[in-house]
Amino acid sequence: MTSDDRAWVPEACTLPTVERPLRLAEFDDLFATALRGQQRLSATALRWSLDPAAEATARDLTNRESSCCSFFSFSFTTADPVLQLDVEVPAAHVKVLDALAARAAQTAAV
Repeated sequence: MTSDDRAWVPEACTLPTVERPLRLAEFDDLFATALRGQQRLSATALRWSLDPAAEATARDLTNRESSCCSFFSFSFTTADPVLQLDVEVPAAHVKVLDALAARAAQTAAV
């Protein structure tokens, strides 16, 4: 985890610090293998288009992320030929969403 990674992890996150690099690596892997596109819906909402084959992995990852960062709201919709994953945060956590969108774009080269 770099200092840039730590800068946008809010205090509201209850994931132990030692586990955060592993969680980031899981998101990076999801982005690298399954992300087909992303769209910013609003300042507080983002939509990822994922390979449907990654649904179980994405659901597991977002469920675990919601348990430590309760400010995240994740919802899934099937929209052939992709799985849409909407990510929403309260206005107080827009910087976290910005950083996650940037990380997704960088990792997946979307």
